[in-house]
Amino acid sequence: MIYPRNFEQKVGFDQIRELIAEKCISPMGRRFTEKIRFSAKREVIENMLDQTVEFGQILSLGLPFPAKDYFDLREELAPLKTPGTYISQEALFRLRSSLETILEILRFFDEAEEGAFPELRKLAGEVFIPGELLPQADGIIDNKGEIKDKASDKLFEIRKAITARQRQVLREAQKAFTLAKKSGWVPKQAELTLRDGRPVIPLNAADKRALGGVIHDESATGQTVFLEPTAAFELNNEIRSLESEEGREIVQILTRFTDRLRPYLQHLSEAFRFLGLVDFIRAKALFAQKTNGVKPVFASGNYLKIKSAVHPLLLLSHRAQNKEVVPLDLELDENNRILVISGPNAGGKSVCLKTTGLLQYMLQCGLPVPASPNSEFRIFSRLFIDIGDEQSIENDLSTYSSHLLNMKHFLRHANAGTLLLIDEFGTGTEPQLGGSIAEAILEQLNKKEAFGLITTHYTNLKLAAERLPGMVNGAMLFDSKAMQPLYKLQIGKPGSSFAFEIAKKIGFPSYVLQRAKKKSGGKHVRFDQQLQQLETDKLQLSKKQSLLDTANESLSQMIEKYTGLVQKLEQERKQIIREAKQEALEIITGSNKAVEKTIREIKEAGADKEKTIMLRRQLADKKEQLQQESAKKPAKPEKRTAEKSPEPPVDFRPKPGDFVRVQDTDIIGELILTEGDTALLNVNEVRLKTAVEKLLPAGTAAKQTLPRHKRKKSIAVDLNEKAGCFALTLDLRGKRAEEALAILGSYIDDAIMLSIKEVRILHGKGFGILREVIREYLQSLPEIRKFGDAPLDQGGAGITVVIFK
Repeated sequence: MIYPRNFEQKVGFDQIRELIAEKCISPMGRRFTEKIRFSAKREVIENMLDQTVEFGQILSLGLPFPAKDYFDLREELAPLKTPGTYISQEALFRLRSSLETILEILRFFDEAEEGAFPELRKLAGEVFIPGELLPQADGIIDNKGEIKDKASDKLFEIRKAITARQRQVLREAQKAFTLAKKSGWVPKQAELTLRDGRPVIPLNAADKRALGGVIHDESATGQTVFLEPTAAFELNNEIRSLESEEGREIVQILTRFTDRLRPYLQHLSEAFRFLGLVDFIRAKALFAQKTNGVKPVFASGNYLKIKSAVHPLLLLSHRAQNKEVVPLDLELDENNRILVISGPNAGGKSVCLKTTGLLQYMLQCGLPVPASPNSEFRIFSRLFIDIGDEQSIENDLSTYSSHLLNMKHFLRHANAGTLLLIDEFGTGTEPQLGGSIAEAILEQLNKKEAFGLITTHYTNLKLAAERLPGMVNGAMLFDSKAMQPLYKLQIGKPGSSFAFEIAKKIGFPSYVLQRAKKKSGGKHVRFDQQLQQLETDKLQLSKKQSLLDTANESLSQMIEKYTGLVQKLEQERKQIIREAKQEALEIITGSNKAVEKTIREIKEAGADKEKTIMLRRQLADKKEQLQQESAKKPAKPEKRTAEKSPEPPVDFRPKPGDFVRVQDTDIIGELILTEGDTALLNVNEVRLKTAVEKLLPAGTAAKQTLPRHKRKKSIAVDLNEKAGCFALTLDLRGKRAEEALAILGSYIDDAIMLSIKEVRILHGKGFGILREVIREYLQSLPEIRKFGDAPLDQGGAGITVVIFK
C-alpha cells in the first residue's frame, strides 16, 4: 500500500520514471516504464533487479547487443487473425526488421558464455520465432521497403513488361520531339518534360494541331501546350494496365505470406512484448549506470542499514555543477525503529527523508539504488509519506487539516511492515498544542511497531525519542564556527535548529536578533550552541583519532621491520666472520703444508744449492698464490636466511600484563590486549601491533639480558633520529668499488627500514665502472622495484634513481 496517491511526486520518482523513459528506444519500452509499480514480493523484486544488473554487465563489457529496429507490430498483426486479410507492405517491412532484431537478441544469449545472464536467458528462452518467417519475408521485401521483382514469377514478368513499355514510351516521345523541333513547332530552348508521370512535348499553341496526340496541360500564358504523342499515349495506357495488374499480384503475394504468418500471430505478439521488455530493462540499466545504482543486500530480519546512499536526482544535478553529494548512512532496527531527526533549516533533514523514501520505493519497483552494495534493505508492505503543503481551497482543507487527515490514515493502517516518512511533524498550528498532538500520534505509531523517519524542531518530540523504547534521536550536523551545515546525519543525539545563527548569516538585523535572544532566554541559546559544537568537535576528533590509529599501525609495522633488519644484519655479520675465519684457517693450513713440503725436499736434496734455490722460488710462487686468493673482491651483500627462533610452547597463551618477545626479533614488551589474531604490545611506551602467533614468553632472564641503554632508549626515538638524518641522495663519486658497495649497502638498508620510496645514487659518468658495479648490486635486491638513469636535466647517466617496492 502506497499513501498518498501522489507519493511518487513527493519523493521525486515521477522524474526518475521520465529519465528512464528517455533512454528507451521504442514506445513499447516507454509503455513498460509507465507501468512500473511498487511490489512487496521479494522474489519479484529480486528478479527485476537481477535482470537490470545483468544488462548492466552487458553494457559495462561493451558487448555488441542489438539496439535498433525495436518496432511494435502487435496492432498491425491483430486484424490478420481474420482469414482473407493481408499485411500491408509497410508493416511487412517493419516486421522483417523487428524479426531480425529479435533473432539477433536470441542469438546473443545462445552464444554467450555458459552461466552468463541467467535471468535474461530465461526471458529469451520463452520466445519462439518460426525459422522460415524471416527468410520468407526477406524473399518478398528489400532493405528499402520495396517488394522484390522476384517475389513471384508473375510479378517478375509484369515488371519486365512495364520496363519494356517505359523504354518504348521514351523512344516514341523523343522521336516526336525531334520532329517537332525540326519543324519549328517547339519554343526555343524547350525540352521534353513530364506531366502526371507521362513524357510530353511543349508545343506552340498555334501548332498544337500539327502533331497528333493528347494535350495534358498548357502554360500560364496559354502560349505553350504540353502534348503527349499518340504512340506514347497508347503505350502509357498499357503501362497503367500493367501497373494495376502489378498491384493485384502484390496483394496476392502479401495474402499468401499472411496465410503462412497467421498460425504464429500469438507467438509473434509474445515476441514483441519480449522486445519491449528488453528495451525497458536496457533503459533501467543505462539509468543505473548513470546514477551508480547497485543491487543491495536483502536484510535477513526486521532492520534497515543504508550505507553511502545519495538521492539520484541530487547526484545528477550536482554532477552537472561539479559539486559533491554528501552520502547518507542510516540504520534502523527493532530497538530503534523510528528515527526523529532534528537540526537546522536547509541542513538536509528533508533530503535525508526523501532519499530514504525514494531509494526504498525504487528498490521495491525493481530498480538498482545509488548506495553501497553492502547496504541491507528490508521489504516493506506499506510506504506512507507526509511532506509538503496539501492545502486545498476546493476541498476546504488548510495545511494543518491536510496533515491531520494523513495522520488519521497512518494511525488506521500502520503496522510492523510500514515505513513512515513525516516531514516537519506537528507544524501548521499553535506550537504547544501541535507538539502535544504530534507526540500523542508518535506514541501510537510506535506502539504499532512501524518503522519511520520523522523530522521536527519540537523539543517535546526529541525528549519523547529519548524516553520511549523503539525510538532514537538523530541530528543533521552544523558547524557553528564556519556557520554552515555539514549535511551529515548523526544518530543518537538530537540536533539544534540554529535559528539565530542562520538569521545572522543571511544578514538579519542584529538589533532584532539581540531582542529575540533576550526573549528566548540566553541560557537556552548558549546551551544549544555548546551542545551542537560539542557534536561537531566530537566528529572532528573521531577523524583525527582514525588518522592517529593509522599512523600508529604504520609505526608498529616500521618498528617490527626495523628490528627484523637489525637482527638479520647481526646474523649476516656473524656469518661473514665465521666464513672469514674458515677461509683464514684454510690459507694457514695450505701455507703450513707448502713450508713442510719445501723443508722435506731440501733435506732430501742434501742442501744442494741449485735445488734449494728452486724450492725457494716454488715457495715464493705459492705465497703469491695464497696472497692473491686472500685479496679477493669484496663480497656483495646477500640475502641470507634468518635463523629460526624456537617455536612457542604449544600451551603458551599470553595474557594482558605478560612480558613477551616477538618471534625472530629482540623486541620485548608488555602485552596490553589481544583482538582475534592481533596483539597490542607496549614497547618502551610505543604501542606495537603484531600477530599473536609470533609471541614467545620473554622470561625474567630474557628481560635482564637486554642492555640497559636499550631498555631506556625508545625504538621510536632511534627511528626518528635516523629519519631526520637520512639524505635522499648518496654521493659515491671518487670511491673505490669495494668502498662504494659497503657504503651503498648500509644506505639501502636504512632506506628500506625507513620505508623510503625513492633515492638517488650519484656516481658520475667517467668510464662507467662504478655505475656498473652499483647497478649490478641493486639488481640483486628484491626490495627494489626498479632503477635507471635520472632525467637529462637532472644528471642523466651520472645519477641512478632507485624506486623501492
